[in-house]
Amino acid sequence: MAVRSLIFDPFAGISGDMTVAALLDLGLEEAWLRNFIRGLGIDGVDVRIERVSRRGIAAPHIEFVYPPEQDHRHLRHVLEIIDRANAPDRARTLAADAFRRIAAAEARIHGTTIERVHFHEVGATDAILDILSVMAGVIELGFDDFSTRPAAVGSGWIDIAHGRFPVPAPATLGILEGIPVTGTDLAGECTTPTGAAILATLTDGRTAPVQYTPVRVGFGAGSRDPEDRPNVLRLIAARVDAAANAALWIVQADIDDMTAEYAATAQSSLIEAGAMDAVIVPLTMKKGRPGFRIEVLCTALILDAIERQIFLGTASIGLRRWPVQRTILGRELHERVWRGQTIRFKRVVLPDGTSREKPEHDDIVTAARALGLSPWQVRTALDP
Repeated sequence: MAVRSLIFDPFAGISGDMTVAALLDLGLEEAWLRNFIRGLGIDGVDVRIERVSRRGIAAPHIEFVYPPEQDHRHLRHVLEIIDRANAPDRARTLAADAFRRIAAAEARIHGTTIERVHFHEVGATDAILDILSVMAGVIELGFDDFSTRPAAVGSGWIDIAHGRFPVPAPATLGILEGIPVTGTDLAGECTTPTGAAILATLTDGRTAPVQYTPVRVGFGAGSRDPEDRPNVLRLIAARVDAAANAALWIVQADIDDMTAEYAATAQSSLIEAGAMDAVIVPLTMKKGRPGFRIEVLCTALILDAIERQIFLGTASIGLRRWPVQRTILGRELHERVWRGQTIRFKRVVLPDGTSREKPEHDDIVTAARALGLSPWQVRTALDP
């Protein structure tokens, strides 16, 4: 099955206006964008669109135009504007999620709650327009899957509302938690908080697929034109074959500083995250310490999510992974009714053409409870 995917390639960074511009280059209609922003209920808003060149790459550059603003906003003010917007429900939900990410990052930095965070630059009208336009734009273009390559963050110092800070700004780096980054040798701020929030909300750190077919490439220009890079965001509209990206991987983590009860919880969370299998193996580790190994089998499509879950759900500080192949027997499920209870059987076909089958354990347990028997009594009664 082919999936219509949008791959972010922020090799020179990402901002909100660069993302909107790149969507225009991918085929989003200028007329649609103008009508969309005029229908958001924000007075006096317009957009300027021009074609520019950034180190030889031709790309749209946009600038939202709106009346001067006086007051900064809190999260609730931004969410009220988003809630009133004439936009698809999904776009409003994504936009609200993006601003909540910004608020959460700011709250951690300033030691306060997200409700008390006082937005500065990222609460301005252009940030709201950027994020709403992007979220509605990706829906308008029909994308249903998002991933990213590492985002360039830049280097040096930047003046923000709280003073002079190193790049990336504290909020930007907080929003990018879980997102691969690069480009720390590039001068200036390459990724803005708004761009980081868009990237994090849509991709959640999912890396670009192993194999894909480019359908169309779009570039969105930033305002600056530095000499060391083309200051553009590249977006790749791609067709992704789920089967081609279903290569299997083994992921291992050896742990000696975590109790067994939390290991069991971690194992369950990995299965819930989509692992095909997750096992725990006891180990004797360095200095004779008892420990265990968590070993996971998963597809390439969820490899990043599995690694993230291991780091978040265990005490592991490192893991191993490698691609694997497997051989499986052909199988089918069929049902039998035994003493009024429906029990599923899994039948596999062996290499010599014969077959064997066994009942599903969960169905045995359910039947045993209903009949007042032990699971073993039911299991032995089902043997041919």
